Amino acid sequence: MSVAQFKVETFSLGPLQTNAYLLTIKDGEQERGIIIDPGMNPKRLLERIADTTIEAILLTHAHFDHMGGVDEVRKAAGCPVYIHDLEADWLTDPRKNGSMRWQDVTPPLSTDPAEFALAEGQSLEMIGHTFRVFHTPGHSPGSVSFLCGNHLFSGDVLFKMSVGRTDLPGGRERDLYDSIRNKLYKLDSDVVVYSGHGGRTTIGFEKTNNPYTA
Repeated sequence: MSVAQFKVETFSLGPLQTNAYLLTIKDGEQERGIIIDPGMNPKRLLERIADTTIEAILLTHAHFDHMGGVDEVRKAAGCPVYIHDLEADWLTDPRKNGSMRWQDVTPPLSTDPAEFALAEGQSLEMIGHTFRVFHTPGHSPGSVSFLCGNHLFSGDVLFKMSVGRTDLPGGRERDLYDSIRNKLYKLDSDVVVYSGHGGRTTIGFEKTNNPYTA
């Protein structure tokens, strides 16, 4: 029996309008889902998942605007959190996740540790689908992207007509461009890119039009 395609819903959360993604499928009368990057002030997201079984929270990286809602969502949903090992301690350290640097935007943030680690080449079986993990450092050392079918969740690595900043602690421009050109741009042109901020794009469009990766 074939598995139904998942539905993708976007919630722009917090003062930096960070995209949190809710991916859901219907399993009989029950709705199951995963959440990618539950950002700050996740009230709307929490209301939406009140009757949904959430299997996991996946983090593309641990900057405060992407992990600010982790503990609220984890407590409400009773689900585990996944993050790359290079940023595991960022969740518990406001100096590393950046919230200490941006005190005009947020108070210092910390969460309980993640339950599981992510790594390059890993496959995650969730909501009836397989999600491939790509380690895509540059914006931050533990940044990852998730690919399922022709859906790519790129965090703050690749944006529509732009790329992630590399001037934050742990950022490295050379690594960012290596991640984009040697991993993400190797994907099929019709792969849809869901970025950490802003609208959707495709790999093909970015390869042709992104001024930073020409």
